[in-house]
Amino acid sequence: MQPKADLYVLSEMFSTGFATEPEGIAEKDGSSLIWMKRMANQLDAAIAGSVATEEKGLFYNRFYFVKPDGKITSYDKRHLFTFSSEDKRFTCGKKRAIVEFRGVRIMLQICYDLRFPVFSRNKGDYDAMIYVANWPSSRAEVWKTLLRARAIENQSFVIGVNRVGKDSKCEYQGGSAIISPYGQTIAAPADFQEDAAIAELDMNELVEFRKKFPVLSDGDEFKIEY
Repeated sequence: MQPKADLYVLSEMFSTGFATEPEGIAEKDGSSLIWMKRMANQLDAAIAGSVATEEKGLFYNRFYFVKPDGKITSYDKRHLFTFSSEDKRFTCGKKRAIVEFRGVRIMLQICYDLRFPVFSRNKGDYDAMIYVANWPSSRAEVWKTLLRARAIENQSFVIGVNRVGKDSKCEYQGGSAIISPYGQTIAAPADFQEDAAIAELDMNELVEFRKKFPVLSDGDEFKIEY
């Protein structure tokens, strides 16, 4: 049995699996969110993951970060996966989302967002990133490479959580991992099977690394227009 954690991360659209046709699966009643709130309270931990959500007639791939006290931070997927026509039915998000929990500032991201480094560029406003995904086995090496790249370039911990199994179109091998700001894998579950991994994020080590090697302060200044 895994030891108790402060944060539990689930995959993209964890309650349904990834779908580009949200009718019939997108939630209006918030049933998955209600479950997340109950589990967060029971575990005295945060629960994170994305859910297909319908709101005012529009569909969103919405990442929920739920704290034990029931407070919710949400992020709507910015980069919809045009290759599979996700953009035809879902509405993209407009804003970054960063949540602070137990001394760690965490940026929320979903799957295809991983390919767009400008949107996730660290402005000194986060310490860790979470990517939840349904990333197919055919592009597994891309997933693993980009997780490491995002960690290195942003001097940030990266938590990547991907599904396993098969659907009508793809096979998913997992490849979930917790990556250090140095691009090293701290922990990773086994591929091709349901599994979990746990790691402790050392904030003191992160602060000292950023002081010693000031990549973030040497970065180019820019502004993203949404």
